[in-house]
Amino acid sequence: MLITTIKTHKIKPKESIFAILDKYLPKLKENSVVAISSKIISTCENHIIKKTKGKSKIINEQAEFCFDSPANYPDFFLTLKNHRLIPNAGIDESNCNNFYALLPQEPQLTSKKIWEYLRKKHHIKKLGIIITDSNITPLRSGVTGISIGWCGFKPIHSYIGQKDIFGHILKVSQINLLDSLATTATLATGEGNEQTPIAIIENPYKIKFQNRAPNKKEEKMICVSAKEDLFRIGLSL
Repeated sequence: MLITTIKTHKIKPKESIFAILDKYLPKLKENSVVAISSKIISTCENHIIKKTKGKSKIINEQAEFCFDSPANYPDFFLTLKNHRLIPNAGIDESNCNNFYALLPQEPQLTSKKIWEYLRKKHHIKKLGIIITDSNITPLRSGVTGISIGWCGFKPIHSYIGQKDIFGHILKVSQINLLDSLATTATLATGEGNEQTPIAIIENPYKIKFQNRAPNKKEEKMICVSAKEDLFRIGLSL
């Protein structure tokens, strides 16, 4: 597996993501996944808001559900957005100058459009697209990556029904390929002033490419219902 980061200019609102990809991507090879930062997708969509508007109001507008903010953390809100528990509805201030960057409007649809465009342009079939965002893990410092949209490959590698090294049948073991690739890309592209919002992952492990966009069943494979979520069960919420 080989990962290559792509340096770009400072992306401005309303730029075409397709023009950016045309300008900076090299000739893509078969068995590649292109990872794109959600922030440049949002910027191209002009899905940003000037900081003149109150942040807490924006958070409440963007979140599907907003938990009460603790008194000692007035600027922090734990929210539910796009089947994720995330701080502040995913609103980001870093590398945004005087704007708040909101999450992309339809990342799954955008992933599909980019996938179709790049497959045609580069004359390849085995191509994956992921749109990445930073993510936090309970009781752990720092961020990793998470995929908020994807296209072109199966999202889960399942071991269910296979034997472990002692011959026992595995019942629940699966690898979340989307977020594994997103974390790999986030490590390479960085979170600071690297200015490398795109990464190409060649010959990624365990990926099964598909000649179509994911269906609704596949989109739901990476999600767990609130009733089945282990954190919720463990905390008896």
